[in-house]
Amino acid sequence: MIDQLFEFIQNHPLLVGAFIAVLAAWLAYEFKRGNHGVDASEATTLINREDAAVIDIRDANDFKTGHIAGARNIPQSKLDDRMKELEKFKGKPIIVVCKQGQSSGIAVAKLTKAGFERVSKLKGGMAQWQADNLPVVRKK
Repeated sequence: MIDQLFEFIQNHPLLVGAFIAVLAAWLAYEFKRGNHGVDASEATTLINREDAAVIDIRDANDFKTGHIAGARNIPQSKLDDRMKELEKFKGKPIIVVCKQGQSSGIAVAKLTKAGFERVSKLKGGMAQWQADNLPVVRKK
């Protein structure tokens, strides 16, 4: 099988080169975008020691089913309109939470662009938080 791979590389150098270039560009983009993520234990440390603000960008129904204690619910679709609510947290760490940890990167980029310096996303989102059996608050 390795022989076939080397044969493919020798027979298709332009295709392999294009693949490597696209992969490098994608990795550079992800690195530049600042995929600053914290895991649940790092998030807990930031919340307890540095009074980090937790911004939950899920919709209101998901937020009611369970969220991190003290989290503020600002759905991603309303983040631009409600950015002024977060001005008081500019000097503090901010942790952005979504369902799976995938869509919070967009919110992190928006907040960083707006001048918030210490913005991170929760790796794995609420799904990972709950999988780690960490406490959640439920509203009826």
